[in-house]
Amino acid sequence: MSLSKPDVPAPVAPAAVAPVASEPAAVGTAGLGLPPGLPEPTLPVKRPRRWLPLLLAIVVVGGSALGMLGYLGWKIGPLAFGVGLSAALLPVPVLVAAFLWLDRYEPEPPKLLVISFLWGAFPATLLALGVNSFFSGWLNVVTLPDTVVATVVAPFIEELGKAAFPLWILWRRRRELSGITDGIVYCGLSGVGFAMVENILYLGGHGFYTGNEQWGPYSGAQLVFGMFLGRILISGFAHPLFTSMTGIGIGIAARSASSWVRWCAPIGGLLLAMILHGSWNLMATLSAEISPYFFLYGYIAVMVPVFLSMIGVALWVRAREGRLALQVLPAYAMAGWLTPPEVAAMGTLSRRNAARVWAKRVAGDPGRKAMKQFQFAATRLALVRDGMNRGLDVSAADRDRSATEERDLLQVLSTARAAFVGRDPQVPPAFFDGTAYRMTFPDGVARTVPMPAEPVVPVPVLLPPPAPAYPTYPGYPYPPQPHYPPQAA
Repeated sequence: MSLSKPDVPAPVAPAAVAPVASEPAAVGTAGLGLPPGLPEPTLPVKRPRRWLPLLLAIVVVGGSALGMLGYLGWKIGPLAFGVGLSAALLPVPVLVAAFLWLDRYEPEPPKLLVISFLWGAFPATLLALGVNSFFSGWLNVVTLPDTVVATVVAPFIEELGKAAFPLWILWRRRRELSGITDGIVYCGLSGVGFAMVENILYLGGHGFYTGNEQWGPYSGAQLVFGMFLGRILISGFAHPLFTSMTGIGIGIAARSASSWVRWCAPIGGLLLAMILHGSWNLMATLSAEISPYFFLYGYIAVMVPVFLSMIGVALWVRAREGRLALQVLPAYAMAGWLTPPEVAAMGTLSRRNAARVWAKRVAGDPGRKAMKQFQFAATRLALVRDGMNRGLDVSAADRDRSATEERDLLQVLSTARAAFVGRDPQVPPAFFDGTAYRMTFPDGVARTVPMPAEPVVPVPVLLPPPAPAYPTYPGYPYPPQPHYPPQAA
């Protein structure tokens, strides 16, 4: 089931404009690559919930949380635990908000985002604590030098633990991954959760608990402040940055039809995350044992450029979802499901925001919510159709699922559009049939207007007269003169 993409140029990127009403009832499935005889799209049907994976995730995450928090409370005491928790929580809202801001085009299910964060916070940290303690001489079974544990064992097991749940999403819920952005978001949130719990241990245990035991609470507070500057303000991005490398590999694998890429991309991203993590720990180890300049030079020469490059990559791949909409959705406009202005308004976040502002102006808050739903469905539609064109669905069941989702999303577009079209008094009644506009002019006659070269609304709009440039005072100005003849009802 493939969509024959029309040979048309990519839409020009104008400023956001108000969508023109279309007539979904008059449009069939012709031109969309759907089999003949299928019914018109229906509203999305509720699929049975998968309770077992969710229950298993709750049990694993909940049990790990109880184990990890119980261990920290017993190891460092309630007071140090409270101090460490308070300090470690401060950067979490900022980091989480940054990843959610990155995921604005097609927000991921909140359930999976929350589990990703909690997975990194508790199961991953509990696994890392157990394995690192084992290789450090726990139970006197295996004993490795602390340097080897910090630079080899810890990066391997910590990055593998943080990436376990995002890798599970790739394995079992690949349709939830729309690209590199989603991989970065899932892995980044897991890294934020891991860093939060690790900071509780360092700030509360190695900081306040150690200082309070040796020199009193004032010294403990000083150590906490110093560690806060180093671990959070200077290097608080470290764990999310490392794990985001795995996220890039996961995102590449999710949008590739090659089985070779699906296997190698996540492994390559995971290895890169481990190498960066090991290099970071090695710099800290050499700085403590030889000279502090090792960490300073490594931080400036390696980690800061990597961090800035990662920000650039994240912003570039996020904008890809807008570019993808401009590449894929014109085929639906030619089939009559969308209008060119609606497609053009999907290209950037600023245009999408302008469309929501317009929808709220003409239809109130329900119109804004409908426009938000419309934009989400259109973005998802572009991703689904792009996956079908790429051949990501390898089985017949996957292809049927994509076709069903495509029809459902088309119906969602039509339903959401009905909340805000035809409500702007400055836009005459009009609809787009895939090749031209059918508009009712002020004289009451409906005429066909050819589609212009640029995706703008080709409708004469009567604007209010400009405000006078001279000041006003009592008794002035005179009643304004009309600039345009009155529009026929």
